[in-house]
Amino acid sequence: MKIERLEYFPVKIRTNGGGGVYWFLLKLTTNTGIEGWGEIIWNPFDPDTLGLMCRDYFRTYIKDQNPFDIEKIYLKSFFVLCKSHSSLNMMSLISGFEIALWDIIGKATGQPIYNLMGGKLNERIRAYTYLYDKKDSIFCEEFWTMSDECAEMARINVEEKGFTAIKLDPMSPYLDAYEVHYPSQKTIDHAVETIGKIRDAVGPHVDVIIGTHGQFTAAGAIAVAKALEPFKPLWFEEPTPPGNPGTLKKVSEATTIPICTGERCATKFDYTPYIADKSVDIYQIDISGVGGLFEAKKIASMCEAFHTLITTHFWAGPVNFAAQLQLDSCCPNFLIQEAIDTMGDFGGFNKVLDTPFVFDKGDFIVSDRPGLGLDINEEKLRDYVIKSYDDKNVLI
Repeated sequence: MKIERLEYFPVKIRTNGGGGVYWFLLKLTTNTGIEGWGEIIWNPFDPDTLGLMCRDYFRTYIKDQNPFDIEKIYLKSFFVLCKSHSSLNMMSLISGFEIALWDIIGKATGQPIYNLMGGKLNERIRAYTYLYDKKDSIFCEEFWTMSDECAEMARINVEEKGFTAIKLDPMSPYLDAYEVHYPSQKTIDHAVETIGKIRDAVGPHVDVIIGTHGQFTAAGAIAVAKALEPFKPLWFEEPTPPGNPGTLKKVSEATTIPICTGERCATKFDYTPYIADKSVDIYQIDISGVGGLFEAKKIASMCEAFHTLITTHFWAGPVNFAAQLQLDSCCPNFLIQEAIDTMGDFGGFNKVLDTPFVFDKGDFIVSDRPGLGLDINEEKLRDYVIKSYDDKNVLI
């Protein structure tokens, strides 16, 4: 069996004008007719440019290859394309194709991917959602500054939808700040007000996650952590930017809140200094950023060896999410899965999936069908293919 054909689908389904709502999907087809879906998420380029990159990568590294040769294809790609050095954008490209190869392998063997990576350990995949405006008309950065609205959406997600954990960045806005900073006392006080109202709305037993985005100095992060400790968050996410474990360890040692990071680590080598330094309690793994499913499984095992937990970072489309559920189910140190609402109508997932994701009482149920277990309606998907952005493509 050999990979014969590539198709590329840059799509926009959500209408939230703040950006970060584009999916970059691809489909590989073998000479035996088996199809596999992949997804690229860390993409700063316009759709046409990424399409050219996909076609070039396909010709050079994927075409006529045996889809079972995961390790060989990855190593060649990392050595030649990345020069054995981390690059989140390039690793995302590699990851998208690697996920599609696993989808093919699963279908060729008649097995869900988790059965090819050690078997299912976790029958139910606990999940959390970010808090979003109910109508998806307010960009998340702005919505997270609205204390009362966030508290009400937290209540709805818990009482009406069944979530047992929710997340937000109470220190927003952050996207237009291109360097780390020490937050003002006014901003910290507002975050305390917001998290306090959320805690009152959901009670003491629902996990509240502080989903910051690497925007603070160590001192600034410590100030935020100290202010939010009384609310007992599940974790404090990316309090400082990636790339400096020593700085993050300073934060970790100064707070009782577990520290979580990793979504912008691009290889197992990026995780190594954090693991060795013992500066992190929970590691985020983004399958679409670290080289794909096989590399993600390796990273999860590295974390397991140091008795630390993993959580899968999600943002974007259904292929990435389906791949993450496969990983979640076969990792003994899995904690919780990130989701966009219940992965149904909100976010537009049900518009292109013939078989929706199954959400039940705060958990997702992993498909037991071969490969990713995903049914994408290609005819419907093509209705959302775009040629260019109509707003900035924000993804972080």
